[in-house]
Amino acid sequence: MPDPKPNTPSFAAAPAAWPTVAIPGQPAPSTPASPEPPADEPDPAPVSEGEHVLADLRKEIKRFVVMPSEEALTAVTLWVAATHLQTAWQHAPRLAVVGPAKRCGKSRLLDVVTETVHAPLITVNASPAAIFRSITAKNPPTLLVDEADTLFGTLKAAERNEDLRGLLNAGHQRNRPTLRVTGPEHTPVAFPTFAMAALAGIGDLPDTIMDRSVVIRMRRRAPGETVAAFRTGRDTPALHALRDRLSAWLHPLHTTAMSMEPVMPVEDRAADTWEPLVIVADLAGGQWPVLARTTCSAMTAHEAGQDEDAGLRTRILVDIRRVFTAEGDPATLRTGRLIQQLNADPEAPWAEYSAQGLTPRGLQLLLKDYGISSANHRFPGGTQAKGFARNQFLDAWARYCPAQEPAPATATVGP
Repeated sequence: MPDPKPNTPSFAAAPAAWPTVAIPGQPAPSTPASPEPPADEPDPAPVSEGEHVLADLRKEIKRFVVMPSEEALTAVTLWVAATHLQTAWQHAPRLAVVGPAKRCGKSRLLDVVTETVHAPLITVNASPAAIFRSITAKNPPTLLVDEADTLFGTLKAAERNEDLRGLLNAGHQRNRPTLRVTGPEHTPVAFPTFAMAALAGIGDLPDTIMDRSVVIRMRRRAPGETVAAFRTGRDTPALHALRDRLSAWLHPLHTTAMSMEPVMPVEDRAADTWEPLVIVADLAGGQWPVLARTTCSAMTAHEAGQDEDAGLRTRILVDIRRVFTAEGDPATLRTGRLIQQLNADPEAPWAEYSAQGLTPRGLQLLLKDYGISSANHRFPGGTQAKGFARNQFLDAWARYCPAQEPAPATATVGP
């Protein structure tokens, strides 16, 4: 006999939970609680103010300056932040902003740094005595020196500014005062020297300063690389706001920073120099601890074994381009042939570069800062020899050499 009840659909066992209607004079019915969502993944950790302000500072630097690498951009960002905790550090790293020629962005980078560091003290035309009296042990300023090559670039200038170099060397480490006799009674007075410092100039600074520095090797902008124009009245308020945020974030962490001993990827003086930057990164958290240590390793490895020779670097690029053009722009050129042509030019300084003229070793040193070196190449006839590929020079020619004039129609290729 058929069931008199109608067929119930298969989904009727779990009917929708409709709100219960309230009945006058009775307590309000309770609404069933919604089921908790499944705990699939934990919420992401909140981004700290340190991460935010470092990212914003990095963005502003990149807006006004074409940096040579992402590592260099990270290093400058962390160095600027570290100036706001100078009194927490055992060592005061220098920032050496150098380049092989003019118009590499050194002064522009120093402009941005000046508006974001703690208590900037511009030392253009300042005497060492004035600088000594401007540094206090309790709250040292951040020294900023543009056109440092005019102070140390020649033997005579270096001798004249030996006091300034001594201050920069001694001030890298805490408790290294300088003694000066002052007053009518010639009383010896100890002046503190500890302060962070940024120096910009053409060519390498003295070895003793470079060894205590985070070195930023700037390069000229290539065609197509653009940056925003820097205008003091318009752009400094935003940079000052970043400076104030850095100070507000870091000052409460002074005691914490003093007690930190981070694991460093380098040793000895390099570790002393980079430790404040790594501590700032650790305080910020997020991606910054890894970024700081990767940057430290890469940049200190690059600086290892760097030569001080910085002369004639732009001229060598121009003359090498001329030789390639005279040879018919081959894909590769033997080192011997290149040096022969360079030394044979009576208008060039290469024949008198040394007792033997320009040598393969001398050529390697001149090209090292551009990342160009010779290698084994196969030449017509199946022979192998040391030489240079033309495409090795293309980036450097675009950045540092004037536009090449068309060769005369009667030009011939030399033997």
